[in-house]
Amino acid sequence: MKLPVVVYPDKRLKLISKPIENFNTDLHTFLDDMYDTMIESNGIGLAAIQVAKAQRILLLCMPDEDGEQSKDVLLEIINPKVSNEEGTIVYQEGCLSVPSFYEDIERYEKLTLDYQDRHGKALRLEAEGLLSVAIQHEIDHLDGKLFIERLPYGRLND
Repeated sequence: MKLPVVVYPDKRLKLISKPIENFNTDLHTFLDDMYDTMIESNGIGLAAIQVAKAQRILLLCMPDEDGEQSKDVLLEIINPKVSNEEGTIVYQEGCLSVPSFYEDIERYEKLTLDYQDRHGKALRLEAEGLLSVAIQHEIDHLDGKLFIERLPYGRLND
């Protein structure tokens, strides 16, 4: 079921998301609804706060070389923790919560991500390039930040 996406300047986007403790059927239903919302909104990532739940959950579904998104590569990331950041990369980012605005943002090029899946299983992922950028973008949401806050002062007035 597609959920309504919270759009800037809605103040709920500033909330700090809380960790997940219960890995139950309600969580599974919510993850499925988040997936439907992300795909129907043409997004590659979605944080729970973007559908008005301040929980440390994000989804990523990276497109293949043809631009197709397969559920086989869907990442359901719960209670993420980033470490081992290295290098920098500049990537043009957009956001479902900031429609029709795209800008180059500098992020870490590589990182390690520790997280839990929908069943609470601990997992680790080494990410680089677009996947690293997308992880950082979505985790910013969990911390109450939007990518536009990473713009150098003055570029907002260009």
